[in-house]
Amino acid sequence: MSPPAHEDLQTLVKQCLEGNQSAMLALVDRFRGQVFGLCYRMLGQRQDAEDAAQETFVRVLRNLHRWDPERAFEPWLLAIAGNRCRTAISTRRRRPAGEGLIEQIPDNTPDEQSAASLSEEVHRALATVRPEYRQAFVLFHEQELSYAEIAEAMEVPLGTIKTWVHRARRELVEELRRRGVVPESRHAVPRV
Repeated sequence: MSPPAHEDLQTLVKQCLEGNQSAMLALVDRFRGQVFGLCYRMLGQRQDAEDAAQETFVRVLRNLHRWDPERAFEPWLLAIAGNRCRTAISTRRRRPAGEGLIEQIPDNTPDEQSAASLSEEVHRALATVRPEYRQAFVLFHEQELSYAEIAEAMEVPLGTIKTWVHRARRELVEELRRRGVVPESRHAVPRV
């Protein structure tokens, strides 16, 4: 019988702390998809997400001695990733706007690709949601962390996380309606 995944992770972390390069690569490989997924959803651009994911793992490996083995590793890791993304977003806001170097091409997507098109629209709409709401939303809906795990990872009260996820959903729907992706309904979501 193989040891539980938690014990495997603790062993891997111990080897990383001892300077074992292959253990460090294994740790990165184990969580690369989750970290990149979170970064991509928060930043919306592949290159920015790759940069943030790389920065995340550099910070994780540099600060691995600070992780408390009594607590879950994943929320700690994803909180670092979320922080890297929020830093990237605030840096992006301080940069001057581009001169419109990219020509916009109309979307003539055939109907059979409507699911992919909808996914892209949701992704674009999610990019308009406040960063902390977006992080909580992605951790809950895509990384499938519990509200408690997200609260611990983001270091905010549980009720705040529930509010942020709810507000992210609301802002997402409002943006999709504004863009004409989903129709207005008679039962519109009331404003908070």
